Amino acid sequence: MPSENDPLLPRTNGSAPTAHAHTIGEHIAALIKGEGEPSWLQSYKFFFFGTWFNVLLVFIPLSIFAHHLNWDAALRFSFSFLAIIPLAKLLGEATEQMSAKLGQTLAGLLNASFGNAVEIIVGIAALMQGELRIVQTSMLGSILSNILLVLGCSFLAAGYVKKESTFQQTAAQASSSLMTLACITLVIPAAYHSTQGDATGDPDSQYGLLVISRGTAIVLLVVYCAYLWFQLKSHADLFNPPDLKNGTGDQTNVGPADRAELAEPETNAQASIAQVEEPAQMNVLSAAIALLGVTVVTAFCADYLVASIEETAERYHIPKAFIGLILLPIVANAAEHVTSVWMAMKDKMELTITICVGSSIQIAAFVVPLLVIVGWISGHELTLFFANFETIILFVSVILVNTLIQDGKSNYMEGLMLLSLYFVIALSFWVSPE
Repeated sequence: MPSENDPLLPRTNGSAPTAHAHTIGEHIAALIKGEGEPSWLQSYKFFFFGTWFNVLLVFIPLSIFAHHLNWDAALRFSFSFLAIIPLAKLLGEATEQMSAKLGQTLAGLLNASFGNAVEIIVGIAALMQGELRIVQTSMLGSILSNILLVLGCSFLAAGYVKKESTFQQTAAQASSSLMTLACITLVIPAAYHSTQGDATGDPDSQYGLLVISRGTAIVLLVVYCAYLWFQLKSHADLFNPPDLKNGTGDQTNVGPADRAELAEPETNAQASIAQVEEPAQMNVLSAAIALLGVTVVTAFCADYLVASIEETAERYHIPKAFIGLILLPIVANAAEHVTSVWMAMKDKMELTITICVGSSIQIAAFVVPLLVIVGWISGHELTLFFANFETIILFVSVILVNTLIQDGKSNYMEGLMLLSLYFVIALSFWVSPE
């Protein structure tokens, strides 16, 4: 029996209690080992051999050799062009694998930062080389590629599988409204330039454009941060698919199969969770290192690509506007194109809208303003003034997309309309003079 002289806690000779308190070193060791996660070998095996896209990684050393050995401009451009396609896929894969362990908020911020990493890298590379027109046309091309080409192909593919697809109408309208705002901010500099009598060489006019562009860039970045909060926190439920299984979604179009699912809500909800939550294929640290490494390699390949554009355009009589507006976005968005179409064919239209419209919002409200700020810091006078022709094209494209998605439904005919407009735009830039 214990006496009054016995201590309340056992003596440990001055050492710390024997509780399972992990030191910082143990946490770091656990992170490096990736306990409970795929091993380093499994992680990088999946990373490099998980898709046929990675066959194109052979063009990375070819791009390096072509650049430093000064091969023909077409070879330098083509090798760099093809090298960036798998790098864009790997950037997205590394970001997705990191997001799986970071929670919804951090995952959303990570995707917002690296979702268009290739566009940012190519844009900064072109900006540092003084290719301001390439910066502008590539950003505009990325927006048009997402909302016309990718969304059009997705609607067409979904229409092939299903007569009519549905998606969250409120979230789509919120996204398209922000896209419209970003579009209007590009119209205002063009309108200002027109009222100045097209005085391109006027220092006052150029100074005014810089003030408008830099002020607008700051405003758009603030609005984009608010949009992230809106999407990830305050109104996150709007961006989730309707929960037919729990009876909270719109059931006006519920068919017999859906009514059968409603009869067993718990079982179907568990099945839905099992489909959504896919196991991580990489541990967090390996994904972070992969993300850093691929970003560095992409930066070099983007620099080689931009350096070859001028000579390629002159020697082979390809308009630089066509290269920036049509070709470069195809490279940067190749992986997104495939993912969006695949999700549409599986009737996951919320994901398709997020990839297409959400990616365009990232570019218009985050990437373009960011490049304006970077140009401000580095002494490159990048503005939001696009040529009148380009501004009109963006405006009518956004109007068409808003018209088609405002009812929350899609079919193959809507996809065909979007693709038709994109083809006409590509044709117009192919024949446009510099």
